[in-house]
Amino acid sequence: MVKIVIENLGRKELLVNNLSNTVLTHLQENFLDWMHACGAKGRCTTCKMVVIDGMENINELTKAELKYKNAGALLHNERLTCQATINGDITIKVPDSGKLPHLTYSD
Repeated sequence: MVKIVIENLGRKELLVNNLSNTVLTHLQENFLDWMHACGAKGRCTTCKMVVIDGMENINELTKAELKYKNAGALLHNERLTCQATINGDITIKVPDSGKLPHLTYSD
């Protein structure tokens, strides 16, 4: 099992074992609301996460992510939760642009 820690949601920890699933799927399976507007197709950047630790445990950038990175819409420490899969522990946070009004964030 690997762990996803969401820093600005009270350091919420998710233990996951199906490493073929995307981070967004793991979040949804654990009943966590996370902004995503395009149906997890990599057609927007609303589901982005900021990677604090463990970038080496995330798959290579997908074609969709490369498009947004090259356009300046995805920074070096950001990934799309609908595109990212993991093979080890990561610590992430919700960026300001993805914060939902009904959740309480610690930053």
